Amino acid sequence: MKDLWDWFRLKLTVDKTLILVYCIIYFTWGMLMNWFGAEVQIAKFTYWWQVITCYIFYMVPISLLLRGLPFHAQYAYGLVAMCLLEFGGYALKTSYAYPNNLIDEFFNVRNFSLAMALFFALYFPAGNWTVGNVHRFLFPKKPR
Repeated sequence: MKDLWDWFRLKLTVDKTLILVYCIIYFTWGMLMNWFGAEVQIAKFTYWWQVITCYIFYMVPISLLLRGLPFHAQYAYGLVAMCLLEFGGYALKTSYAYPNNLIDEFFNVRNFSLAMALFFALYFPAGNWTVGNVHRFLFPKKPR
C-alpha cells in the first residue's frame, strides 16, 4: 500500500507552472465545451462553476496520474474516470441533457452517457499532449 501512495505522490508532485498550465487550459476547455453543449442543446452543467470542480479538481489530478502512459492506457483509464463522472452527473442531476439532442438522435437516448464518456475520455491523452507542448513552449528547460 505504501508503494501505491509513493506512486501517487510522485505523479502529483510536479512543477507549479505545469499545474497552472493544466488549470488554464482545462478551465478554458471546460467553459468552451459547456457553452458549446448549451448552444447546440446537447448537454450542460447545471451551474457554470461546475467547470471548476469537474475540469480542475477532477480532471487535472487524473491527467497528472495518467501523464506519461501510452495513449491507449490514458484513454482506457480516462474512460473509467469519465464513466463515473458522467453517470454521477446525470444521476445526481448536476448535469442536464437536452431532450432529443443530437446524441440521442444519432445513438439513442439509452446510449447518451456512454457516448459522452467515450468522447470525453479522449480529454486525458489529448489534454496531456496539449498541456505538455504548451508548457514546454512557455517554460523551456534551461541548458545546464
